[in-house]
This record gives sequence, structure tokens and C-alpha cells, in this order.
Amino acid sequence: MTDMTSTSTPADMTAKVETPFQSFRSEFFESKIATVALGLLGVIILLAVLAPWITPQNPYDLGQVDVMDGRLAPGSEAFAGYTMWLGSDGAGRDLYSAILYGLRISLTVGVASGVIALLIGMTIGLVAAYAGGRIEAIIMRIVDLQLSFPASLVALMLVAALGKGVDKIILALVVAQWAYYARTVRATALVERNKEYVEAAQCLGLSRARIVFRHILPNCMAPLIVVGTVQTASAISLEATLSFLGVGLPQTEPSLGVLIANGFEYMLSGRYWISIFPGLALLLTVVSINLVGDQLRDVLNPRMKK
Repeated sequence: MTDMTSTSTPADMTAKVETPFQSFRSEFFESKIATVALGLLGVIILLAVLAPWITPQNPYDLGQVDVMDGRLAPGSEAFAGYTMWLGSDGAGRDLYSAILYGLRISLTVGVASGVIALLIGMTIGLVAAYAGGRIEAIIMRIVDLQLSFPASLVALMLVAALGKGVDKIILALVVAQWAYYARTVRATALVERNKEYVEAAQCLGLSRARIVFRHILPNCMAPLIVVGTVQTASAISLEATLSFLGVGLPQTEPSLGVLIANGFEYMLSGRYWISIFPGLALLLTVVSINLVGDQLRDVLNPRMKK
């Protein structure tokens, strides 16, 4: 008699079920553009972190800068003997060094303002969604009022009032951006608040804080991650804009916006590199962050896929 018992094939025995992280990773890297953007962003961050060790000078240390090296073309040799591959600006700063130091400040401002604005907006949005009633109405009217003004205008007014400096511009960007996070979290939390698991937690007598932060908040993280990447890129661009206008960071602080502004007056004289190279660094940084954010949106929200 033949054995009729079904047997498992080797393929069935070796098959593995993907974890959520593995599934997320495989879906994210389906896009070659997003993969390249993530790699480029990683290189940019690495160069910014290692700037003090891989640059020939600290461009904002007056003891290492020579005015005789001012406005040298790309590939010229500096007075100290090293090659300025990207040229120098009007003050004699090596542009390669200045760009990497500028990236450190730009990324710090963008990430710091984004994290602080996210924490503030997330908390306010959760309170509005869960409390409801008059509290929600008051909070959302404040959010609507905030969003009725362009973020650039709000940041410009605050920086003009507070003065120049990294801490001042971070504070201005936080005030200009927190409302975006609050509205996003509130909209997502409203959907989660009416689900059965929240009603079950209420029946068990769990505190409001535990329900909000342990149960509702984790389900709001997907849209927050997407908004966070977009707002980080926006904060970097806005900081560069304010610094270019002369109301952001002072001339003594490395910033891509300051570097672009320093070379703007030399554009018509043919010394394009002073503004072009910092502008390209800013463009690549912002575009790579936005492309990564777009792919995160598609992976975390499949309905957004084309």
C-alpha cells in the first residue's frame, strides 16, 4: 500500500515568513531612486560628521584662513600648500571645508527644530483629539491661525525680533512648524480614538495618559515620520533662505545660506563657484531628504502608491 500522507517539499520547509521590518525594508528598496537618495543622504551626513577630520582647515578659525587665498578658482593651490579643489570665497576660506562645516550647522538646525516641533505638535494634537469638545476647538483654532501665515513669514518675524544665532533660528523654526505636526496627529488620532481597542482600554480603567501615549500614539507614527522628513527638508531650506537674507545665522557661523550669500556679489564677475557649490550641496541635501520621504509615504500608506 502506498503512503498517502502528504509530505513537505524542501521549498516549503525552508520558506520563511517576513517580519514587519523585513517587509518594510524590501518595499522601501524597491525604488531605485529612493535607494540612491538614501545612500546620498547617508554620505552627506557622514561627511558632515567627519568634517573636522577630513578637511584641510577650519574655515571659521581666523588663525587658519589667509586673505591672500581669497577668490581662488577650483583646483588652485592655497598659500599653506594644499589644493583647494572647490576654490575659495572672498575671505580666503576653502569652499570644500566651508561646505562640510555648513552642512553640520544646516543638518543640526533642521533635525533639532524638527524633533522639538514634532514633540510639541504631537502632544498638542493628541490632547486635542482625545479631549474633544471645547479644548479641541480652542486648540484647532490656534492651529488654523498659525497655518494661515506662511512658515517663512513667521520665522522671518521671529528671527528679526530675537536676533541672529543658532538657538534663535531653531526656536523660530519650531514656532513656524509645530502646527503641521499638531494637525497631522489630531487627524490620525481622531480615527484611532473611536476604535474598539481604545474603548476596551477605557473599560479596563486605564488612565488617559496611558491610553493616549501607549495605545493611540504608536498608531499615529506612520504619518508623523513622513511629515517629519518633509518638514526637516523645509527647515533646512528655510534656514538657508533666512541666512541668505542676512537675518539668520551671522557671518561668523558656517551655513550654506551664508556661503551662497557671500558669493552672490561675485556671480557677475565670473567667480561662480563661490555660490554654485554651496547651492548644489543644499540642493542635493534637500532633494535626497524629500525623495526618502516620498518613498516612506508610499511604503507606510499603500493607498498613496501610483
